[in-house]
Amino acid sequence: CRQDVGDRFEVLDDGRAFLVEVTSSSKREMVASIREVREIEPLPYPRVRLAMAIPRFNVFEAVLEKMVEMGVEEIQTLFSDNSFLKTDSEAWRGKEARFQKIIQSATQQCGRGEKMRLMPAKKLSEFVRDLSSEINRGEPVSGLFAYEVGTLPIKEALRQGARNTQPKLVWAFIGGEGGFSRDEVENFATLGFSAVTLGRQVLRVETACVALVSVLKYELDLMR
Repeated sequence: CRQDVGDRFEVLDDGRAFLVEVTSSSKREMVASIREVREIEPLPYPRVRLAMAIPRFNVFEAVLEKMVEMGVEEIQTLFSDNSFLKTDSEAWRGKEARFQKIIQSATQQCGRGEKMRLMPAKKLSEFVRDLSSEINRGEPVSGLFAYEVGTLPIKEALRQGARNTQPKLVWAFIGGEGGFSRDEVENFATLGFSAVTLGRQVLRVETACVALVSVLKYELDLMR
């Protein structure tokens, strides 16, 4: 909205960036001509996805923005024992349009070529069951979850799991403000996922998401 005739800027669409120049502008319309087109590289492999217990709405909005910038491919929201919401609700569904707007804006700001997917919320047990089926079919999937009593460093967990199997997809799990329950941890064990530590300090949900994804990207050589 701040552009004027002669100004140039990029428009992102379907994995391409269009450098356009404004040729005319009015209160209701702006016309621009395409000057250059470049392909935006897709997200590298392995892809990183985040599964997280639903937090308070303002926290989730902050996480959405940061995960787009961090190159997360998909977020799966979960109803868990300690999530802010335990079941589906009108309040949650009513926020979907705003969540998508945040994703769209962050995508444009960081110059990303593809939008991060936000999947419909599921019960954690249901999601683990579906993911278990994928793994049993031989899908190259790995994962780890942050747990307050986890003692395994992320680097070691990746050395034992993700790096050995060369997955195309790595899931990062983050619990709610109370973490994961013992029953949920046992569910993760059925997947062969590792409980990892994020350090001695207790982290807020939004901080834990950024910390875990950042370390994952570094250790998997995705910072390129």
